[in-house]
Amino acid sequence: MAPRPIIIDTDPGQDDAVAILLALASPEDLEVLAITTVAGNVPLDLTTRNARIVCELAGRPDIAIHAGCDRPLARKLVTAEHVHGKTGLDGPVLPEPTMPLADGHAVDAIIDTVRARPAGEVTICPLGPLTNIATALTRAPDIAPKIREIVLMGGAYFEVGNITPTAEFNIYVDPEAAEIVFRSGVPLTVLPLDVTHKALVTAPRNDAFRALGSAVGHAVAEMTDFFERFDKEKYGSQGAPLHDPCVIAHLLRPETFSGRRINVEIETRSELTLGMTVADWWGVTDRAPNAHFIGDLDADGFFSLLTERLARL
Repeated sequence: MAPRPIIIDTDPGQDDAVAILLALASPEDLEVLAITTVAGNVPLDLTTRNARIVCELAGRPDIAIHAGCDRPLARKLVTAEHVHGKTGLDGPVLPEPTMPLADGHAVDAIIDTVRARPAGEVTICPLGPLTNIATALTRAPDIAPKIREIVLMGGAYFEVGNITPTAEFNIYVDPEAAEIVFRSGVPLTVLPLDVTHKALVTAPRNDAFRALGSAVGHAVAEMTDFFERFDKEKYGSQGAPLHDPCVIAHLLRPETFSGRRINVEIETRSELTLGMTVADWWGVTDRAPNAHFIGDLDADGFFSLLTERLARL
């Protein structure tokens, strides 16, 4: 089968970086048409810088990277330097990027790429706030029926929130954008905290990255060494959850994951629950399902796949 064409929309972030590396290490399965950047974990200039650094680390300076929206649709930007460090990619010491940005705004790149491909071909993979995607869908509603699927990291149900008591960071940063995406009618697969917190980088798993002996292996190990300090302190866990690589792994090995089709609504008004993904897991409402909400994964299978693919770079 031909590789699945994807657009990665991202705000790197150490775990975003690992997701990009996993995608670029899987050319027989995934064709990365473009990487679009958005403000989120850190401001746009840094997320764009970090995307370029990661592509160069992977030996892929040919990838088209388009800078996108520098703020949410209707709110002030909230960032997460307290998790990812001041650059968003703290941990490894990596050279400043030299590859140029692609011409054109990320939103235009998304619209143009989807329009240029046959209907049902392009999958969009958001790893950060959904500002670029919502803007594209609002500006060009004709692309919605042409998108094969949106597979995103965001939200939660049982795990609830990681930036507020009730909200996951990506959805909280731009809840209005999330509402547009979840009501778009595009097929959605959602990788929430409930599953990503099970993709935990324990010491043996991080040792396996380092043992690859490559620049990529060492960089990933150093990223997770830095990243895990926050989660160990906050959750008392044995390591850091690799949230965003779950999106790419789901495309590569969907049988590693399990979930169900449910209705998910986004809270945009409440001061207490702003950005909450109101997930009707138990089907207690009559609202129609609009998302495949993932709840579990085979963690050993996930890390086996990730380590094997990173070894290629």
